[in-house]
Amino acid sequence: MRRQLTMALTVSRRGLLAGVLGLGALAACGDGTDPAASGAGGGGGGGGGPFAFTDDRGTAVNLGATPKRVVAYVGTAAALHDFGVSAFAGTFGPLKAADGGKDPLAGGLDPAKVESLGNAWGEFNIEKYAALRPELLITNMYEGNQLWYVPEDSKDKILGLAPSIGLTVSRTSLATVIQRYADLAKALGGDPTAGKAQFDTAAAAVRAAVKASGGLKVLAASASPDLLYVCDPKVYGELSYYRELGVEVIAPTAVSGGYFENLSWENADKYKADVILLDNRSQALQPKDLAAKPTWASLPAVKAAQIVPWQSEPRFSYTGCAGALDTLAKALSGAKKVTT
Repeated sequence: MRRQLTMALTVSRRGLLAGVLGLGALAACGDGTDPAASGAGGGGGGGGGPFAFTDDRGTAVNLGATPKRVVAYVGTAAALHDFGVSAFAGTFGPLKAADGGKDPLAGGLDPAKVESLGNAWGEFNIEKYAALRPELLITNMYEGNQLWYVPEDSKDKILGLAPSIGLTVSRTSLATVIQRYADLAKALGGDPTAGKAQFDTAAAAVRAAVKASGGLKVLAASASPDLLYVCDPKVYGELSYYRELGVEVIAPTAVSGGYFENLSWENADKYKADVILLDNRSQALQPKDLAAKPTWASLPAVKAAQIVPWQSEPRFSYTGCAGALDTLAKALSGAKKVTT
């Protein structure tokens, strides 16, 4: 798999996410099932009292006090930080970008204030993790109960050091994912409504742009030297949510591995779109990199310069996703119909 491009896009190319999402079955963590903790999110912890939360595996985590030493996947920590949670002792995943700066997924996290256990896929320093005396580990789940960025070959040691929480972020709506994050943030003492007004305003702007745009067709994709990956909106939470807002996101007809359709560049014109949402992470090719590909240059959206940067792995908070909605609303408002 390509390192971080595979985070949410190319994860299925090598057989049911093996090597990227092949994290294996997880042992249940926590002190047992608390009747007060429900699948809707549990409760408590806001004032430093008992912590209770049931994650999307059905695993109940119950602690005597709100955890103060949390270790989380970078995107997870950044989303919870948007809700006002600040109890992070360490992170794993892309905290720093290739140029040495902060990775966009890190959001408002300060890299100087958290210990990085590994910046790339497969990197998780167990010794550093143990030294942090973690009280809780939190990450996303893309496939079943597989914990994102927890290495398969060391997961048993990692999960033996602290309880873990996994939140499902694929094959469900963005609104549902953010609500689960809000539930967890509340249990950790954060504000579950932080950024919601901004998010709702941006969502309303998308709805209005859709009504005024005359039925624009939108394609979500990521580009590599050999292939154009056309993403299935039923799998990606944000794309599903865009559909709920009325955006006509094209669904590929030959999805491979559950996430996207692989198109050779010779066949990259299979789907005609008015607007293309193009994965803008550093691991994916950008418009300037694709200019020499004739099929790319011939696409209606490309000819009309209607290419919109797309962060294909969102930060699952109201604050983290409001900006993407704003960008989409502006793009739809300024785009014209170029397909028949």
